[in-house]
Amino acid sequence: MKSLRAIAAVTALAWAGVAMPTHAAPAQPCRVDGLAHEVLCGSVARALDPARPDGPQIEVHYVVVPALARRKLPDPVFLLAGGPGQSAISLAPQVMGVFARLNNRRDIVFVDQRGTGRSAPLDCDGPREVALAESADPQAQLRRLAACRERLLKLPYVRSAADLGFFTTTLAMQDLDAVRQAIGAERINLVGASYGTRAGLEYQRQFPVAVRRSVHDGVAPPDMVLPASAATDAQAALDALFTACAAEAACAREWPLLRQAWDALLASLPRAVSVPDPLTGKTESFTLTRELLLGAVRAPLYVPTLAAALPAAIHAASQGRFEALAALAGALSRRGGPRLYTGMHFAVICVEDAPRMDSARAAATRDFGDGLAPLYAQACTAWPRGAVPEAFYKIGPAATPVLLLSGGIDPATPPRHAARVVQALGAKARHVVVPNAGHGLLASGCVPDLLYRFIDAADDTQALALDTACITAIPRPGAFVPPAPEAAK
Repeated sequence: MKSLRAIAAVTALAWAGVAMPTHAAPAQPCRVDGLAHEVLCGSVARALDPARPDGPQIEVHYVVVPALARRKLPDPVFLLAGGPGQSAISLAPQVMGVFARLNNRRDIVFVDQRGTGRSAPLDCDGPREVALAESADPQAQLRRLAACRERLLKLPYVRSAADLGFFTTTLAMQDLDAVRQAIGAERINLVGASYGTRAGLEYQRQFPVAVRRSVHDGVAPPDMVLPASAATDAQAALDALFTACAAEAACAREWPLLRQAWDALLASLPRAVSVPDPLTGKTESFTLTRELLLGAVRAPLYVPTLAAALPAAIHAASQGRFEALAALAGALSRRGGPRLYTGMHFAVICVEDAPRMDSARAAATRDFGDGLAPLYAQACTAWPRGAVPEAFYKIGPAATPVLLLSGGIDPATPPRHAARVVQALGAKARHVVVPNAGHGLLASGCVPDLLYRFIDAADDTQALALDTACITAIPRPGAFVPPAPEAAK
């Protein structure tokens, strides 16, 4: 209880706008793997618990990709990574193409949020490659998480379990503002993706005068309760897949009874299967459960080009052939995908979402049931919790332009979440829905150009009058129909 009172005390100071001590060394020229040119690397020293300035200290690291023009503009662009648990710096090589035009006259800044990357990482340092059957097995995940929590308690900046409660979005955005001050920027532009949109909204709540423009891609607002909404949103995306197949001539002709095949597949579980691991080629034998199957289907729904292969994969699985489904599931969730700092992920979810999970739960869905909620509820019972200001969950009117982007078939952050955010933000907010897009739009079609024109616009009216027809008309990819054996010869 004493530790919880200490957490509450520091967050009360933060909510009141009391500045916390920050020490920053000048950024130095450096190299980052994947970036062609020299950049600037820096860090700011921050107290893990701002109420204990003599307690554990952490270094919040950042990278600045300098503007190419000599006469650059004074308002840099900050990327806020998703997850929660992704390192922004590690994403820099992948996303700099999106920011290339903005980078002509603006610095692009990547900050590793506390708990990720080089900023006091809460890293579950077990093997990144686990057996196919364990990769989505809830009980195996809980065992790995328990072992992770024990390792985290041995970190030099974690002196007690209560210290894991200081990796909240609220404190992380105070770190971000310390970086803003360290680089000498009066105002900044925010670009957040997925969980990064929650972070951006929290930064805007705490530091409204420091924000010039904001872009939120795949909106996950603070009141969303991620585990509770997962089943509803995944079910909607899967239902849309079946509807799209029925409406597409080639898909309907090839698999006229796709929904029935899916229902029969679910009804056949649990069952013993043998599947070659798409990464190693080694055949693994395990019991396929409903949870494993739903996890395998949910992953490709994030990306419409991958989801286009789901009808064929579901049909094949209903016939006892699971290779295609295993390959689709592994395309995002295993080797090669963005690294997730699991400790930071649960540090955020267990403090910000878990306490509100019971009140946010909807009725069980047709196929996904309660989704991820039971897993997170069980995991968070043993996870130390920090404190969250009540104001964190409330979004007030925006004083500067905000652009929100939503994919109509996104299984994680569909338009319904952004809709209530844009209403709360008011007249300065614009919500653009791309009906046939999935999760994450920043690199899609003309979005990089829209991003540039929104941020570069000379005034607020011009920014909000953005013509978005180039992105909203993108069609849904047609279902992948494997060639007939005769045609393949």
